[in-house]
Amino acid sequence: MIKVAVAGCAGRMGTTVVDAVGKADDMEVVCGIDPHAAGSETAFPVFPNVVEALDGATFDVLVDFTQPAVVAGNLRVALPAGVNCVVGTTGMSNETLDELAASAAPGTCLFYAPNFTTGAVLMMEFARVAAPYFPEAEVIEFHHAKKLDAPSGTAVRTAQIIAEARGGRVSEAPGRETEIEGAEGARGALVDGVPVHSVRSMGYVASQEVVFGSMGQTLTLRHDSWDRASYMPGVLLGIRSVGERSGLIVGLENFMA
Repeated sequence: MIKVAVAGCAGRMGTTVVDAVGKADDMEVVCGIDPHAAGSETAFPVFPNVVEALDGATFDVLVDFTQPAVVAGNLRVALPAGVNCVVGTTGMSNETLDELAASAAPGTCLFYAPNFTTGAVLMMEFARVAAPYFPEAEVIEFHHAKKLDAPSGTAVRTAQIIAEARGGRVSEAPGRETEIEGAEGARGALVDGVPVHSVRSMGYVASQEVVFGSMGQTLTLRHDSWDRASYMPGVLLGIRSVGERSGLIVGLENFMA
């Protein structure tokens, strides 16, 4: 059995992870980590932080769905202790990920996934294929109103993939020079030369469109996630896979056969 600790176990994603791990035959939740739920009556102990969790329980994998301001601190404790980490909390830079991976004990894996849904991963891979053939590209992402980071990790990663596939060539669509006075930002944030637009509204869970354009045509890729359960197959795949890997791994596609 793979022993799992869930950071953010009382949150929206955390409770879904706890349920999915509990139903899996090859893993179990041995503890939760959440300062808002520490000491509550659950089937497993809940600690206020990772330090106390390591003192009070033994686990192979830490799954983190907390907040952008919290996740790096959790990993700075878990990775040097030799705990493999599966991270779905977005908002960390590549520099921070590299720094955290360098702090890990030998043989320990830091797995960071901008998105755990297979559909979103395939959307990004399709975008990689299409990117060299279209001079214009934009990303529009839609999330629930309580999401704490904008743009989303998926949107940032998608823009990076597009830029890599185009050899760094920026989108040829009109940019910030077209924005009228007092409406700066209308053309979105530039991520590696690709405009990215963030929509926040109740009713969404997570959706994203990638729009490619060239003379006389557009190609639109879209993925919608309407239930957080859509992330769980990817989370479980990450938990099962990190024990055989080490170092920093970014993207669920690295574990998809």
